[in-house]
Amino acid sequence: MILNEVHRGIQKNRKRKRIGRGPGSGHGKTSGRGHNGANSRAGSSPHAMFSGGTTPMWQRIPKRGFNNKWAKTVVVVNLGEIDAAFDAGAEVTIEALVAKNVAKGRFDELKVLGDGELTKKLKINAHRFSKSAAEKIQQAGGEMVVVPGPIPVIVKQREKRAAKKAAAAKA
Repeated sequence: MILNEVHRGIQKNRKRKRIGRGPGSGHGKTSGRGHNGANSRAGSSPHAMFSGGTTPMWQRIPKRGFNNKWAKTVVVVNLGEIDAAFDAGAEVTIEALVAKNVAKGRFDELKVLGDGELTKKLKINAHRFSKSAAEKIQQAGGEMVVVPGPIPVIVKQREKRAAKKAAAAKA
């Protein structure tokens, strides 16, 4: 073994294969695609889920149940977590819960559950409250504020149509 020949012929960045540049290049004529057959023509690349003729994995996996992609994502926060995160007399808003990392992730609605003890008088803003949470908040002398949810798109569309009809009737 000769040390100066160990890395001979090995390049850091390999040159790309230039196909279809004549017979002298070694990749002329059929350009590495063989003679006729599958994938020999332009634009004949199979789709990403193609498994070479066998039944694709996505067809073999059983599909059960139902997934409602329009369902609202509800995040739950326990009273014990709120009690630990906030001082007495503070106003607990959804933004404050997110800022203190009590309500995590993306969500559409916030629900307060009654797990844990509430020892402080707090004003809590949320979309929903469980019965036990409502009782514990009242016992501690706190206040519950039910935040209205976002207006559905259908309601907004109906309001626009009604406004257009009213404008057309006046004109």
